[in-house]
This record gives sequence, structure tokens and C-alpha cells, in this order.
Amino acid sequence: MSNTYVLVLFYSRHGSIAEMAKYIARGVNSVANIEAKVRQVAPVSETSEATSDAIPEQGAPYATLDELAQCSALAIGSPSYFGSMAAPLKHFIDQTSTIWMTGGLIDKPACAFTSASSMHGGHEQCLQSMMIPLLHHGMIWAGLPYKNKALIGTTTGGTPYGASHLATTTSENTLSKDEIALCEAQGRRIAELALKLAK
Repeated sequence: MSNTYVLVLFYSRHGSIAEMAKYIARGVNSVANIEAKVRQVAPVSETSEATSDAIPEQGAPYATLDELAQCSALAIGSPSYFGSMAAPLKHFIDQTSTIWMTGGLIDKPACAFTSASSMHGGHEQCLQSMMIPLLHHGMIWAGLPYKNKALIGTTTGGTPYGASHLATTTSENTLSKDEIALCEAQGRRIAELALKLAK
């Protein structure tokens, strides 16, 4: 794994966000001299005594705070729960005070991606909820510019705040062509910005 990487960090309950992460990573990996490091966060237990295994049963490995601190850029993803990020992702972010105190993320680019099961299920508000703590970290927010034509024509997901997926049912995780194109565009953009800002 290269020292120059975009951390694609996410929580996915039903698979949509994990699928989006795959295409964002593909966009990152299409840019030379940088690569994607795909990581998920552990679920939060409803019982305080429960702990997660160190290795998830499936999917990407769990993220560490060191991986976040050492990234060159961050793409962060969560399903929209009532217009906000999911608790497991917020729980992970709430543990980053030591990174904040050392300024470890200052001037690094960040973007976000989300999924909701209705057109007005909080896509844009969820993206903004992930933006707020990253701005406190001094990160540089990167949305999706309208030069990406899929953003204009999409009838599914996609916002200028970041990539999104419209899941017509809770367990539906098949991305539309526009959603895939926007995820890949977001991955390319964050990778290119990371390389420019690292100079």
C-alpha cells in the first residue's frame, strides 16, 4: 500500500454504501501515484457490554485512527438516517480528538457519499452532517461540480454536495449508471486534489 492514499471510510448496513465505496475506490485508483484504502467502521452495539471482533465477518477491514491520520484525502460514506450520518460512523469520528489536537487532517481534501430509500430521505443533509466535523478538523471540502453531466440528468442519486444513491427499498443496492459515474468521478476528483495539495 502506497504512503499516498485516499481513505474510503464508510458504514454500510444493507450494502448500498459498500457498493458506492467500491466505485469511489475505482475512481481513485484510475489516478496515477495514489491509491484507495477501503475501510469500514464497526457497528455500535445496543448493549454496552458487547464488543465487535477485530476483523469483520465480511467486507473491508475496520478502520484505525492511524489510517485516518496518515491519509492524503478522505472519502466518507454513510446511509442517511433521518437526515444524518449513522451512529457507528459518528462514534468513530467522535474518537478523533487526538488527531484534531495535532492538526493531522488540516488542508487535506474530503468528500462524502450517502444513500437513502426515498428521493427526499435526507441525501444532502446527511452529506452536510459528515462535512461538519471534517471542517472542524480543517479539511477542505470537495463536492461534485456540474461538469459531471450525470449530475444534471440523473433521476436517481447524485448531488453537488457529493455522490448519493436512491435505494428504492431498504435492501436495494444496485446503483444506476449515473450513480456509478458520479461515484467514480468523485473518487477521481478527490485523488487529483490530494496530489495537488500534497505539492
